Amino acid sequence: MESLTGLVSQLYDQLDEGEIPAMQLPLRSKRNIEFDPRHNVWKYGDLKTSRTAKTVNGATMMLRTVYTADFINEMIRDSKSSTLREMYYISEGWRNAKFHSQDESNLLAEDLETITSCMREDFKLRPEESGAHIYGDINFTTQTKKGMKKMNCIDDVSEAGFAVPYKVEDDTFQIDPGNTKFVMAIETGGMYARLIENGFPEKFGCTLVHLSGQPARSTRRLIKRMNEEYNIPVVVFTDGDPWSFRIYASVAYGAIKTAHISEYLATPTAQFVGITASDILNYELPTDKLNDKDIGALHAELTDPRFTDEFWVTEIQAMLQMGKKAEQQALAKYGLDFVTDSYLPEKLTNMGIL
Repeated sequence: MESLTGLVSQLYDQLDEGEIPAMQLPLRSKRNIEFDPRHNVWKYGDLKTSRTAKTVNGATMMLRTVYTADFINEMIRDSKSSTLREMYYISEGWRNAKFHSQDESNLLAEDLETITSCMREDFKLRPEESGAHIYGDINFTTQTKKGMKKMNCIDDVSEAGFAVPYKVEDDTFQIDPGNTKFVMAIETGGMYARLIENGFPEKFGCTLVHLSGQPARSTRRLIKRMNEEYNIPVVVFTDGDPWSFRIYASVAYGAIKTAHISEYLATPTAQFVGITASDILNYELPTDKLNDKDIGALHAELTDPRFTDEFWVTEIQAMLQMGKKAEQQALAKYGLDFVTDSYLPEKLTNMGIL
């Protein structure tokens, strides 16, 4: 509340002194992404952009900023929370300050994070359901309506696993690693279900995390906590295409959109287990042809600072050369047990995980 009040006070003081109010924000583009050696993640550099009330659009954003800060303070005072979608609709009552799309309200919430050095979760703003689930011999003590409750992510959950809440900080969410030897983050629900059905977590001491596509912030934060606080290795298992490579990058290095909080979300030691271009060749996997968007994304990744090491350059160039991509489920060519009996044990052994 103090950080938000301080922001609004600065705007007020500028107006009171007869100045046109302005705010400084980090430039949010690849051009301003730099490697932070202290946290081993990619985050925003020193380049700034200025938001000023010299224009109608700029003045409108200032107005929205004040309304949003007031709304957040009111929630904190009343011990309430809101989804990002609800905040967008609540703005309908803000007259000239209302948002025209949810993208605008989401971006302003991120702007407030960069300016105040607080996280969206501190503002009591939460996303819609992320769909992320966890399955494995690990225990979480989490806040419920009846108080803190401890749950084992095999014995006390359904086959879908434990649903990841939007806030996973230690004050409301505690971790007991149990018998977990490593964490595997999985892109698709089909592969997540296959590994559970085949008994992979129990056999290898693995905790599975279903990322449900591009992972939500709380999912990435929980993966980081398991890795950082309990020294549990993390591997990421995705489809073999440029969009899936970016899913891995967001887990390991941070996403450009959330580069201002990469040190809280990214797990730099996370390793990529597949599917790679090399896998497509070595296992002769069924493939689909790269489309124009895929090709453009792969070329963009060759200039992305998160993909500069030799492994990624080699794999991306190989995928471009063959013009093919493959899904995780392509491993079913060799039967439903191949992924858990051969593919993953072999690759994880070579990586030093097993």
